[in-house]
Amino acid sequence: MAGKIQTNGMVFTDIHGREMILRGINLGGSSKMPFSPYTVSHIKKGFYEAQKVSFIGRPFPLAEADEHFKRLKTWGFHCLRFLVTWEAIEHEGPGIYDEDYLDYLHALIHKANTYDINIFIDPHQDVWSRFTGGDGAPLWTLEKVGFIPENFDASGVSFTHNIMGDPYPRMEWYTNNFKFAAGTMFTLFWGGSKFAPKTFIQGIPVQEYLQSHYINAFKHLAKKLVDLPNVIGYETMNEPATGFIEAEDINSWIGEYGIGYTPTLWQSMQLASGVPQEVELWEYTAASGIRPKSEKIWKNLKKVKVWKDGYTDIWRENKVWEFDAKGTPKLLDAHYFKTVKGAFLEDHFKPFAQRFINAIREVSPEAIIFIEPPIGMPLPNWKENKPQNVVDASHWYDIHALFSKEYDPEFTINHYTKQPYYGLEAVEQSFETQLNQIKAKTEDRMGAIPTLIGEFGIPMDLAQGKAYDTGEFNIHIKALDAYFRGMEKNLLNYTLWNYTADNTNARGDQWNGEDLSIFSKDQQKNPSDIHSGGRALAAVVRPYPMKIAGKLLSYHFNLKKKYFTMKFVSNPSIEAPTEVFIPSYQFPDYKVSISKGTFRKDKTQERLLIYPTTTAETLEISVYEKR
Repeated sequence: MAGKIQTNGMVFTDIHGREMILRGINLGGSSKMPFSPYTVSHIKKGFYEAQKVSFIGRPFPLAEADEHFKRLKTWGFHCLRFLVTWEAIEHEGPGIYDEDYLDYLHALIHKANTYDINIFIDPHQDVWSRFTGGDGAPLWTLEKVGFIPENFDASGVSFTHNIMGDPYPRMEWYTNNFKFAAGTMFTLFWGGSKFAPKTFIQGIPVQEYLQSHYINAFKHLAKKLVDLPNVIGYETMNEPATGFIEAEDINSWIGEYGIGYTPTLWQSMQLASGVPQEVELWEYTAASGIRPKSEKIWKNLKKVKVWKDGYTDIWRENKVWEFDAKGTPKLLDAHYFKTVKGAFLEDHFKPFAQRFINAIREVSPEAIIFIEPPIGMPLPNWKENKPQNVVDASHWYDIHALFSKEYDPEFTINHYTKQPYYGLEAVEQSFETQLNQIKAKTEDRMGAIPTLIGEFGIPMDLAQGKAYDTGEFNIHIKALDAYFRGMEKNLLNYTLWNYTADNTNARGDQWNGEDLSIFSKDQQKNPSDIHSGGRALAAVVRPYPMKIAGKLLSYHFNLKKKYFTMKFVSNPSIEAPTEVFIPSYQFPDYKVSISKGTFRKDKTQERLLIYPTTTAETLEISVYEKR
């Protein structure tokens, strides 16, 4: 059965001491949204009736579990990054947990165990909350600080698909991190005690109030799941944003980047208090990256305010700005959020991560904790007093393909440096190098811990969704094969983004216009075929070493030639065999070449078993089609 995994230096190991490659997928893309009533991101009706929702049925109803878990196992995904939002647990109000939903999760994850599938829980959020353009935190978190979320879109402090409607701009949702609503909430969550010392909720400092409720919600979930052996751990938070912390100048700060309307932080503060602003428009182009356009746009001409009666703007309350005697906004301290570079990671993120770890370990002492830093940032410097059994869960994307929804095998842009690369070899080398740098930087800052790339993937609606009409996912196969090879060359663990059970061609993953699911019922022409509904499976379903009785040196899958090879140094003290996943989808029949030792084909489990040698030596194994 699944479970009993631990970290050992830079690798995962099982109870026999075998090295493991955790190869998994995110489940699922629509888990960000309530299932009942069905309130996915393009539906406006009932959007703000957040107390009455239920997430039972996310990622899929229990009655459908066997179908989906069987498919995921057949495709070689033996580890799931399992999405659970804070809202799903605690939507009704502070301290009120949805026990029926937690019971559903327990039953679903127990079912996954029967398929030998390991799971780690991802407390998923994007740009704070559904009501600030993403998912994650309950509506009441916004109301408790004095916000009127119903006024966010009209004022320009955030935008949502539910209120904006179609057409929804591609990949602009992420910029909500740098707008007023989500930016304020993250600043309060990470650094309220420092930056908003005058702000309390029910007599409790705002940072303590928000963090304690978040952590206690997932601690409560951990109590519910503690008896399940296949729950191997918990992530700290998906794609945490820094808020305004480290913003050097409020007058000019716009965040990491802008796409669409892009107010400065000072403009955002004024918009929230009903003062119209003329703001820049930014765009992404392959030729010049992200840059401002020549035109601007006015926001909040109706002078909508986002603060409830009786509440003062938090940043006015904390003396960042004020209205002067004439009623004109006046910035008092342009450098209010400026701190030493790296202060966010060391002074705000690290203490939270340690607090989260302590809370989960009180319930589940052996739980692995997957720590994910903000996008583009490394983990904190944490070699001294580093918690044990932790993992770097950073994300990586081919940002050109993600932003443009076009894949060019001969062009990309570095995820971190924004440097362009041209030519087939340079592009693929850049993928390998970027992934290697994540792993190397983690070792430099955290010491020897495993790295698991928590998200990577490709939009399935490349080229305006042409593949939906033609049924040809060739360009997606090329892209994913290149990404997988980058992972494999670096011996990385990973969880692909994503598998969405209710994906459709028209609405993708049901959230903000995204469509990265490798499964869709709209492609499912033959429900009796486990592979039907799959997208780009030629690249996705691939062999890999699951458990290695020794030290893995390399492995490689050549998709064109249908050829797999691996090399490892055997450890004769490990009695269990090396297990390699050999999918019948790629290899309905195959031959094996081995430099020394014996092997057995287990076609029922789609595994090649390689038995230990009596001495430590380097073994080379090749698998190729039987023709």
